[in-house]
This record gives sequence, C-alpha cells and structure tokens, in this order.
Amino acid sequence: MRDPASEGIGRFVRALAFAADKHRQQRRKDVAASPYINHPIALADVLVNEGDIRDPVVLCAAVLHDTIEDTETTSAELVGHFGERIAAIVLEVTDDKALPKAERKARQVAHAADLSTPAKLVKLADKICNLRDLLAAPPAGWSAVRKRDYFAWAAQVAAGLRGTHPGLEAILDGLLARAGELD
Repeated sequence: MRDPASEGIGRFVRALAFAADKHRQQRRKDVAASPYINHPIALADVLVNEGDIRDPVVLCAAVLHDTIEDTETTSAELVGHFGERIAAIVLEVTDDKALPKAERKARQVAHAADLSTPAKLVKLADKICNLRDLLAAPPAGWSAVRKRDYFAWAAQVAAGLRGTHPGLEAILDGLLARAGELD
C-alpha cells in the first residue's frame, strides 16, 4: 500500500513531465530565450520553498497552469491525466486566447477575487515569477513604460488575491515596490 505523500509526489512528477513535454518547443520572451518549462518550475519552487505549500494538487496545477492556454492541451486531457480538481484549478487561471489581450487582462483583474484558494496561490506564484523575470531578464524589446504598465496591472490583479497567503503577498508587495527600478 502506497502512502498518500508518495502518491502526491508521484502525481507531481507526472505533472512536471507532462508540462515539460507540452512546452518542449517553447521559449520565454527574455533575451536568452530560456526554455519555457523554467517558468512552471519556478512557480512550484516559489510555492514550496517560499510559501511552504505542500499540497500536491496546488503544485500540480502550478506546473500545468499554462498548458491549456499556451499549448494544444485540452481540459479533457488534464482531467484524464490528473483529475477534475487539478484541471479545474488550471482552468480558473487560464486566459481565453480568443479574446483581445486588453479584455483578457481586464478579466484577470475582475475575476481574481473570485478564484478558489488553490487558484489564488497559483496566480500569486505566477505574478511573483513574472515580476522577478521582468526585473532580472525582461522580454527583448520591452520599453520601461511597458514594464511599468505590467507592474501596475499585476498590482490590480494582486488586489483581488489579498487574504490568501500573507507570506507570498509580502513577496509580491516587495516586488511591486521595485517598479521604480525598471528602465
């Protein structure tokens, strides 16, 4: 008989391998064109090592969070591999790419407060990682204005995530306070 912790670790490793396969041809927008899988791994790292989150459902959703939005993955595929709960969290944080970018961003702000707690944790980690990336290795060609606009938008999304995890919110606030460093 397997213990629940081992099952959770096994599911997380399967989710990580699934995400790595789905994102295998993708690169980040930074100058170095980093492998995309580094981003979902960074979310899991933030959740575990800075947020002390150990829930394998949240961690699986974190590494899978962009699979529907940015790959050919379907929600049915996620349900089949990882179950309804994980798929539901991923769907909560997935943007509808059929909508214009401005509308997608507005929806994130409008719906942040309505997300489930697991989805809010994933969203907090995502914003932390994206802001860190903007500070350390921004996308090629992004002006200081575009970076500051992203920070301002992230602050609006973060407002709806308040009350979820004080530690992660403090990290996010520290990053948001660094918007003046953008050039």
